[in-house]
Amino acid sequence: YRDESLKTAKQLLRYRLAEEGPADIRIGNVASDLGIVTGSGEVTFSLESGSDYLKIDNMTGELSTTERRIDREKLPQCQMIFDENECFLDFEVSVIGPSQSWVDLFEGRVIILDINDNTPTFPSPVLTLTVEENRPVGTLYLLPTATDRDFGRNGIERYELLQDVFELQVADTLDGEKQPQLIVKGALDREQRDSYELSLRVRDGGDPARSSQAILRVLITDVNDNSPRFEKSVYEADLAENSSPGTPILQLRAADLDVGVNGQIEYVFGAATESVRRLLRLDETSGWLSVLHRIDREEVNQLRFTVMARDRGQPPKTDKATVVLNIRDENDNVPTIDIRKIGRIPLRDGVASVAEDVLVDTPIALVQVSDRDQGENGVVTCTVVGDVPFQLKPASEGEGEPQNKRKYFLHTSAPLDYEAVRDYNVVIVAVDSGSPSLSSNNSLLVRVGDTNDNPPVFSQAVLEVSFPENNLPGERVATVVATDADSGKNAEITYSLEASPLSSEAPGGIFSIDPDSGDVSVQAVLDREQRDTYEFQVTARDKGVPSLQGSTTVVVRVADRNDNEPRFMQDVFTFYVKENLQPNSPVGMVTVMDFDKGRNAELSLSIQPGDHDQAAGIFSIENDTGTIFSTVSFDREQQTSYTFKVKAVDGGEPPRSATATVSLFVMDENDNAPTVTFPSNSSYTVLPPSSNMRTVVATVVATDADTGLNADLNYSIVGGNPFKLFEIDPASGVVSLVGKLAPKHYGLHRLVVQVNDSGQPPQSTTALLHVFVNESLSNATVVESQVARSLHTPLAQDIAGDPSYELSKQRLSIVIGVVAGIMTVILLILVVVMARYCRSKGKHGYEAGKKDHEDFFTPQQHDKAKKPKKDKKGKKGKQPLYSSIVTVEASKPNGQRYDSVNEKLSDSPGMGRYRSVNGGPGSPDLARHYKSSSPLPTVQLHPQSPTAGKKHQAVQDLPPANTFVGAGDNISIGSDHCSEYSCQASSKYSKQVRAPRPAHRPAEPPTHTRPPPRRHAPPRTPPHRG
Repeated sequence: YRDESLKTAKQLLRYRLAEEGPADIRIGNVASDLGIVTGSGEVTFSLESGSDYLKIDNMTGELSTTERRIDREKLPQCQMIFDENECFLDFEVSVIGPSQSWVDLFEGRVIILDINDNTPTFPSPVLTLTVEENRPVGTLYLLPTATDRDFGRNGIERYELLQDVFELQVADTLDGEKQPQLIVKGALDREQRDSYELSLRVRDGGDPARSSQAILRVLITDVNDNSPRFEKSVYEADLAENSSPGTPILQLRAADLDVGVNGQIEYVFGAATESVRRLLRLDETSGWLSVLHRIDREEVNQLRFTVMARDRGQPPKTDKATVVLNIRDENDNVPTIDIRKIGRIPLRDGVASVAEDVLVDTPIALVQVSDRDQGENGVVTCTVVGDVPFQLKPASEGEGEPQNKRKYFLHTSAPLDYEAVRDYNVVIVAVDSGSPSLSSNNSLLVRVGDTNDNPPVFSQAVLEVSFPENNLPGERVATVVATDADSGKNAEITYSLEASPLSSEAPGGIFSIDPDSGDVSVQAVLDREQRDTYEFQVTARDKGVPSLQGSTTVVVRVADRNDNEPRFMQDVFTFYVKENLQPNSPVGMVTVMDFDKGRNAELSLSIQPGDHDQAAGIFSIENDTGTIFSTVSFDREQQTSYTFKVKAVDGGEPPRSATATVSLFVMDENDNAPTVTFPSNSSYTVLPPSSNMRTVVATVVATDADTGLNADLNYSIVGGNPFKLFEIDPASGVVSLVGKLAPKHYGLHRLVVQVNDSGQPPQSTTALLHVFVNESLSNATVVESQVARSLHTPLAQDIAGDPSYELSKQRLSIVIGVVAGIMTVILLILVVVMARYCRSKGKHGYEAGKKDHEDFFTPQQHDKAKKPKKDKKGKKGKQPLYSSIVTVEASKPNGQRYDSVNEKLSDSPGMGRYRSVNGGPGSPDLARHYKSSSPLPTVQLHPQSPTAGKKHQAVQDLPPANTFVGAGDNISIGSDHCSEYSCQASSKYSKQVRAPRPAHRPAEPPTHTRPPPRRHAPPRTPPHRG
């Protein structure tokens, strides 16, 4: 763009603009007038002067008005201008190349066009004119002229007179003004009327036109027929500026041919501005023009006005002369140095901010040197003083540039270094060519601006901070500080949080940072047990353009507080331990943890006694492993379970604790043999020979102190059943009749019943069941004595029925022929006697629970109506009922009957009585038992015979219970002699031998003990006497 056409275009920036326009009125396009193509943004425009009224678009070059109103009549440079083409506003515009690599400066001028914004006005609202009387019709009188601050067609166009006696005539003067003249249209007679008041109106030529009026007072006087005449129509003089007040300038002379008052002349200002009247003085009598106030040529370089010479006649006559006063220059002004901005480099208050990275020979400021003086007084030379990296270069090289107003660019002459020198005080001196010469200086502070070439730096690449948990939201965690070697905005740092490169989790919501101070705060409550480390990145950005940044990694280690109680893995720990375990053996292990850390997680374990102080002194716990030890050996039969609490206390301040319940169940081992509770060894049951098959004889009831399989009992008959008449249910212990009773089976049967549990190894107990087979019980004492002898008979010897039955059969066959008749007779007699006896007894029935004083042994009659029920298939049901079975027990000492089979037989004397079994498993307490090593042990019994004083002892009790235990290897040697339902012991038995109890057996988990089978109470069977 920088070609010759731009230089020639400098004279073409001329525009026209009407005054009083609104803001943003388009004046012209500088780019278009200079032939510059815009739009790319590489070339920009800047208004260097004239910005009070004008503005320019930096990109398009569009020149327009500002908000300040332009009033042509108030512009200082237009005050003394009478030619409308000479009123203008000067401006300067710079064309700036890319990155301010070059700058061209152009001058322009906007001619201010006048508009009709001022109304013509008369010097006074009342004008006075004296007119001689007897003046002929058509006589002309000059009227005072009106003034209008507008020019041209907006100036005064015509005058109007609103009266019929006089006529108004307007004449054009040589200087282009309009002179109103009053013409007399009729005769004037002062004696009839000495004055007239007329309305004089003045109107300009604007559109719309403006007008004003004044009162013209016409006074009729005597005749004055000669007007004063100036020696010349134009007076011109030179006046040195700054002349002191009173300095005479020139004398205006006028002559009047009249004499007397009509010839006396006075001088007054005619068409003169306010500034003329203010600066100059006109002597009315002598016509001398002198200085009233000092005149500054730089403000007013020429004064042009008119002076009127007026005689004192009536009416007075006048003449007018033009005065042109040229103000001569004196070297009274020192050169003025104006330093302004250029392009995009800011300059304010005498300080220019220049970036350190500007290129050499870059223009940084516009220096305008001017002198208000003229000629040699205004020729100015300027230079840069001092050793600074700056120099002046002319802004333009045009030949038409005035000598008293020159412009320079202040260029950089060397690279700038912010780190070396930050400020330069550039002093510019200007000297004019006057005599004596005047000089002045001005300074520019060049502040080297820092470029953002240093990023913020943290002192640590990784900052680790320890911060306690359970904080309050908003607490300060740490303060990070970064430094920047730059300054100003480039060193102003803003902090922000970002995710760490190693973690994609954003820190927002948990941590925040003050962007100015770098204080890192936590917005949430931290819990070390949930998360013990937070890592994020703090980024420091400066405010330079472009912004630079640095970062550091912040690692927040959450410090532990004792805010967690110890926690057991279970609220209740359940352990199973074998009984008979060796003392100081481990019985279980508890697991406890503490989510805290360090001393807060160091736990101390202890055993707390339970509600019943079960664990006091029995258990101990190992602190490191949580293993619980027992100090004793457990016996399930004494105590099946233990419940206690384990307490864990941590090492925090204050310490926290937790407890857990420990339930320890002792698992059973088969260390107890079954105990038979019913029947007792000394009791017996009467079974009539007519009993049917499957008749329930008795039920053996046994218990086992163990549990589970160890208490699962099975029953078997191991002796005393040579005829296989009886069998026992292995599960229920019910003894039933399975064989047909024959006469040889009459008598006492001693069944040896063995009760075995299901433990490993099994334990067993042997009990005796006495069954007396006979139609009736005629003598209970005999049966009881047989039972007593049975208790002393070895178990290997069977007691089953009548032992003399076979012998009696043989004897009968030998003498049957001899005594057949005798026996037949005797037998018939006996049958008759017995029949009568039984018939007489049958009349009296026996009722259970009642005492029969007449005959206690009379049997009850069966209830024939109660027949056994049949099943659905019509089969005849079994008869497991205790039909026709009587259990013999001893009566209580005071003669009362036993109401339950659960009551123990006593040794008190009394008659034996019969009671039917009522179904309850009651029995005396059982003695401790041991495992039997033989399926059919022989046990030596040690009966405690009743004292000699006791009578009618039916069953002899064996202490301490009815249970016999022993080993099969210890069999007593002896023999019994039995005859006619009685046995006599021929030898005494040795002491009872018991097998030793095993020390320990493996424990089994606790199981539910199966209850003894329910026994139904059989109907009573009436006994028969034997």
